[in-house]
Amino acid sequence: MKYIIICLDGMSDHPVKELGDLTPVQVASTPHMDLLAKRGVVGSMQNTPLGFKAGSDVCNLSLLGYDCRSFHSGRAPYEAASIGIEQKENEIVFRCNFVNIEDGTLVDFSADHIPSEKSSILIDNLNEELSSEGINFYAGVGYRHILKINNDIFPHDFLKIQCTPPHDIMGKNSLDYLPNGDGSHLIRDLMQKAQDILKQNPLYQNKETTANSIWLWGQGSLPQIKPFSEKFSLSGSLISAVDLVKGIGKLAKLEVLDVPGITGYYDTDYEAKGLYALKSLKEKDFIFVHVEATDEAGHNGDPIEKVRAIENVDKKIIGPIIDNIGDDYRVLIAPDHPTPVALRTHTEEYVPFLMAGKGIPKDGRFSYDENILKEKSAPVYDHGFALINTFLTSTDVEIDSQPS
Repeated sequence: MKYIIICLDGMSDHPVKELGDLTPVQVASTPHMDLLAKRGVVGSMQNTPLGFKAGSDVCNLSLLGYDCRSFHSGRAPYEAASIGIEQKENEIVFRCNFVNIEDGTLVDFSADHIPSEKSSILIDNLNEELSSEGINFYAGVGYRHILKINNDIFPHDFLKIQCTPPHDIMGKNSLDYLPNGDGSHLIRDLMQKAQDILKQNPLYQNKETTANSIWLWGQGSLPQIKPFSEKFSLSGSLISAVDLVKGIGKLAKLEVLDVPGITGYYDTDYEAKGLYALKSLKEKDFIFVHVEATDEAGHNGDPIEKVRAIENVDKKIIGPIIDNIGDDYRVLIAPDHPTPVALRTHTEEYVPFLMAGKGIPKDGRFSYDENILKEKSAPVYDHGFALINTFLTSTDVEIDSQPS
């Protein structure tokens, strides 16, 4: 049997005034998801692990069936793994965003989605000025990069520093959210020095980029993840344009597919994701397809682009897969967490899931959207990873309305 999980990152939403007080998925044309809903089960799950804030790190781990509470310290190690950065036990890595800060206000967490060719120049500039024994910057993709610190040379409890994700504070005074805790003086100092350097860089001086600061957050030590094939006795692969999710795949020993044309934004090649997923399933038992555009639309406060992204996923990824996979399959579709366009950040609310295929009962529902969160008779899982374990291991999935 073939197993398919499709993550529409941040898809779940609240009613949007511009959409007639409907959510983006309620407005979107989704005939393939509606067909699967008719054939399978629609329910709700809490996919953010207890004690954590909603984030693409812990929530995608949960969607892959991992209870991260026993090993997770921060998101940056997964992104480091994705771009081939070796991390040792005595090293801490931070996520390093290029951001735009004006008069103290964090205006844009992505520096207007700075392209990689420009951001790599800026990373080189920072290394020339700020790197030392035990401190190094590494170029990633777009606005997402990595800072690595040797914990032996700088013996601070970096893991306990309170850092705020920059996408949570757009439009707010950045000075109110600077890192705080043991060792935060070093992190703050690097951020201040980087700002001084970036504002003098020719790319910024010539208005070729709005990147005039860095934001350090998401720090973590190297996680110990059991390989997916050992955990579930399934061979598998993963498709994503996001370093964080690709890094999770690499550390879980999934094959991370290199799909041309995928970007992690509105312009991603949805058709390529569907085609490469089908191709992979000819050899592998499992595929995880991650779509970031829905989350980006939420962060940008853009309901129209969110609707468009959902429709593209339905038409160009879900449709081709279910039309060509045969009958011996299971598919699960869900967001990792909500990213409501009105809030422009993640929330820890329950999310709707849709599951269909061999061994999955039919509950007779004809649509997949947030209305399921209100139905008392609908299946509810208090732990997303528990649902995924059931989805991947049970011969016949038994669904009831009780929390797991």
